[in-house]
Amino acid sequence: MDKILVADIMTRDPITIEPGATLFDCAKMMVKKKVGSLLIVHKKKLLGFIDEKDILWAMIKKSKEDLSKIMALDIAPRKIATINPFISIKEAVKKMKKLKFERLPVLHNGELVGIITSKDILEFYPELYSELDEMSEIREEYRKLLRVKKAQIIPKTRDGICEECGKRDILFKVNGMLMCEACRSKI
Repeated sequence: MDKILVADIMTRDPITIEPGATLFDCAKMMVKKKVGSLLIVHKKKLLGFIDEKDILWAMIKKSKEDLSKIMALDIAPRKIATINPFISIKEAVKKMKKLKFERLPVLHNGELVGIITSKDILEFYPELYSELDEMSEIREEYRKLLRVKKAQIIPKTRDGICEECGKRDILFKVNGMLMCEACRSKI
């Protein structure tokens, strides 16, 4: 595994989208190509990375906005973890585990040349399944801890009328006011 390089097993033609694409364009492309993420690229320069979680986040946080009006580049993370094509698969797995990422764009001399995913690695080296499976379990446990922590910080009260919008819902105490989930998320 030390002698096999990222360039040997990476996907050489990743699914990309132009910087002017909207979230609706991204969602359509993901469904059409049956992928969970897209790289935002302009002239082989990686500008951003968007996945289905980013689109779901935008649908919830910006629910009043139409997905065809939100630019993908506006919500895509600017800092993107990448990898060099001449790194060994062993090092790539270490980096993915450390960062808790399932995919990394591959850059050479600042240009996008591919993407390496945990699926690419598992197809080549199925013995790593237990290690990569452990990575997803750790990620899920981390999410559970965050949910518990959030629940402790913002105690749920009971059903009632939101002091912000006047709707009946489960209320949360925020800054001394009782608010529904929708109003709480706007803050």
